[in-house]
Amino acid sequence: MGDRGPLTGLRVVEFEGIGPAPHCAMLFADMGADVLRISRPGGNGWPNPVMDRGRASLVLDLATAEGRARAAEIVALADVLIEGFRPGVMERLGLGPDPMAEANPRLIYGRLTGWGQEGALARTAGHDITYMAMSGALAAMGRPGEPPVPPLNLVGDFGGGSAYLAFGIVAALWERERSGKGQVVDAAILDGVASMMAMFMGFLPAGLISLDREENFLGGAAPYYRCYRCADGRDIAVGAIEPHFWRILHDRLEAPAFVSQERSAWDETAAWFERTFATRPADHWVSLFEGSDACVAPVLTLAEARRHPHHRSRGTFAGTDGDIQPAPAPRFGRTPGAIGPARDAAALLSAWRSAAAR
Repeated sequence: MGDRGPLTGLRVVEFEGIGPAPHCAMLFADMGADVLRISRPGGNGWPNPVMDRGRASLVLDLATAEGRARAAEIVALADVLIEGFRPGVMERLGLGPDPMAEANPRLIYGRLTGWGQEGALARTAGHDITYMAMSGALAAMGRPGEPPVPPLNLVGDFGGGSAYLAFGIVAALWERERSGKGQVVDAAILDGVASMMAMFMGFLPAGLISLDREENFLGGAAPYYRCYRCADGRDIAVGAIEPHFWRILHDRLEAPAFVSQERSAWDETAAWFERTFATRPADHWVSLFEGSDACVAPVLTLAEARRHPHHRSRGTFAGTDGDIQPAPAPRFGRTPGAIGPARDAAALLSAWRSAAAR
């Protein structure tokens, strides 16, 4: 295929799963890595043409000795292994870190779970919402007096999960340049979400922020950082936190003096914003604030976002309206990533074996 991305030449074996582990493998494929997925017979039940892009796939029955032996042979050729099974599954298959490292001492063994490889809950089932609930993050989300609202599964599975696993693998690859040795990367979604709470943990002791839903200005408690319904039923997002941004918002709305950022005025200010935004359709407010630093934006659906001029000019999305995909991220000035076509497993393995023989 030729060079296409900063990870060109990196050999990654992905053991097929669902959710964050395939997303992590997608990130590597987008950056040019050779990703070979070892699929189970019949697939994982959740085929996803976006997250599954850019790979080669080989079906192996790991319930058989032949399938496990073939998988071990392939892992021996790889730089990176990605798996997202419960703790102990790969060990029971004979494909755990110890035998794989013995055959391939330079292997970076990436493991993604909810709770981690060890700990009191390590072997317990869970989902994104479970780990969010246990991290301290979910309690801060939602309206006061109501149950928390899960933010899709973006924060746990992909923010605290696949992104942290990808970072951990790249960090381990950098260390391998000095030591020549591989290692295990134990990426737990719970750990990742806790890490993402660093800003709040740092500000809490000084009283610079609150995680109480009645006080948390980043959680929607403040009238200047929440969404409002417009006359046409669409929503507008307001994020005028800084005083100079607030002044622009206040001035363009021709708001009365009692509309204020002061905590004592939040309820009255919010009520005025609700009444005001409800008087006109969303496009009116978009036009009013367009080009300003008031930090006001329309709440777009995915289809609407795909067509927005900013995304079109930047190429944030790829594909057609019926096949929306995110473009590779982040971007590189000299070695940009790209969405690759499906790869041929036999050709990929042949190239890996030839490289290993040199």
